[in-house]
Amino acid sequence: MPEPSERLPRRNPGSDSPGSAAGAGGRKVLVVDDEESVRELVQLYLSKEGFEVIPARDGQEALRLNGKHHPDLVILDLMLPGLDGWEVCRQIRSGSQVPIIMLTARTEEVDRIVGLELGADDYVVKPFSPRELVARVKAVLRRGSMAGEESETLSFPGLRIDRVRHRVEVEGEEVHLTPTEFRLLWCLASHPGRVFSRAELLDRIWGYDSESDARTVDVHIKRLRQKTKASESRPFAISTVWGMGYKFETRQPAEE
Repeated sequence: MPEPSERLPRRNPGSDSPGSAAGAGGRKVLVVDDEESVRELVQLYLSKEGFEVIPARDGQEALRLNGKHHPDLVILDLMLPGLDGWEVCRQIRSGSQVPIIMLTARTEEVDRIVGLELGADDYVVKPFSPRELVARVKAVLRRGSMAGEESETLSFPGLRIDRVRHRVEVEGEEVHLTPTEFRLLWCLASHPGRVFSRAELLDRIWGYDSESDARTVDVHIKRLRQKTKASESRPFAISTVWGMGYKFETRQPAEE
């Protein structure tokens, strides 16, 4: 639940409807939570920033509204009745790369890791500050809008990354990445051989620096390796530098 000091006073019935859009350029945010007070509070703060808010009470409604409105970002509570947040995330991710921020009241690290491995871009733990959540939303959307500003392509043996088309090809075959995974790969591949600490990657990709969220980086690196099959058998790899962080590197083919 939100911080006690930032609870929203009770509102009239029927207020659970999309908010008006202004300063955020009409960007739509789907807010999925079974607690009305949470939906109302998040809607209040996002609407103040000009976002159009689409509230959903459960997983089934979330999937229906996602297909109808095609939001720019989804805020998704994991502990939903019926269809839980993990399954909603999986179904959304199966047909869309829309950024997803998880809300979770569970403190177990494994629950957050499962969500990230299913394709969520970030998470916020309850009780949360609405201002922090709004800042996370803005950071995710800002990173997405910046991704296509430059016409650039990176090419390596067996790997091609097209920043404008948001396309990654491994051995000539397209690999589908989430926006966060793409930014992470671009960051690493743009600086071959350079070691990035987890804190630096959190700051560059997620827009904040917190050692407590270091596992977020680890999970996304794991997914990148799986999707691109970056390993010692490939001419490129995302390598772990123990005690320091990660780096992208290329290898010369072994001589016969």
